[in-house]
Amino acid sequence: MERMGVLETFFLTFVDIILHLDIHLKTIIETYDLWTYAILFLVIFCETGLIFTPFLPGDSLLFTAGAFAAIGSLNIALVFLIIFIAAVLGDYINFNVGKYIGPKIFKKEKSIFFNKEYLVHTEKFYEKHGKKTIIAARFIPIVRTFAPFVAGIGTMNLLTFAFYNIIGALAWCALFILGGYFFGNIPLVKEHFNWVIIGIIIFSFIPVVKEVLHGFWNSRKREQEHQ
Repeated sequence: MERMGVLETFFLTFVDIILHLDIHLKTIIETYDLWTYAILFLVIFCETGLIFTPFLPGDSLLFTAGAFAAIGSLNIALVFLIIFIAAVLGDYINFNVGKYIGPKIFKKEKSIFFNKEYLVHTEKFYEKHGKKTIIAARFIPIVRTFAPFVAGIGTMNLLTFAFYNIIGALAWCALFILGGYFFGNIPLVKEHFNWVIIGIIIFSFIPVVKEVLHGFWNSRKREQEHQ
């Protein structure tokens, strides 16, 4: 019961942070000043580089950081550079972890820190889209975290991965950071910022839901064919 209480508190706190990302980031900026850049780096690095933290904010955090850069609270060039480096480095680490310990991870069942189903869905996504997955995955939560790991397990060489990794990170940063920079302070967006964040999250998850449903219907179809 105590464990459930801790998990419930963590979940509710996490949801509050996501839904009011602008308020929490403002507090971080006011409290930690230049250390905010280090916090942004750490969150994005963990979200892209560690397979047990796919739940951390990605797209929404980039958009919010861009919005604060537009009003001078953060430096847009530094935000872009810090997040770009974190994204590239995170994927690079994830790729190498997948290369060296990936097969062992595949043998593990899901736990509180790791869900094997995410890895399986990403593997199917990778089989379908090939090398382009490294770029496309940047815009898809969860898949973004597991794509470099799966690429490391596979046959993709490091130079090929590095090319797609850099292109994907540039595109991701350009879309969401600059999107927040140019549109995050429009009065309508600013007044309904939490709904904009929710919209970004829902839109980002559409490919995930599509792949899951596609896999479900294919599984049902195969079962019916074998009956």
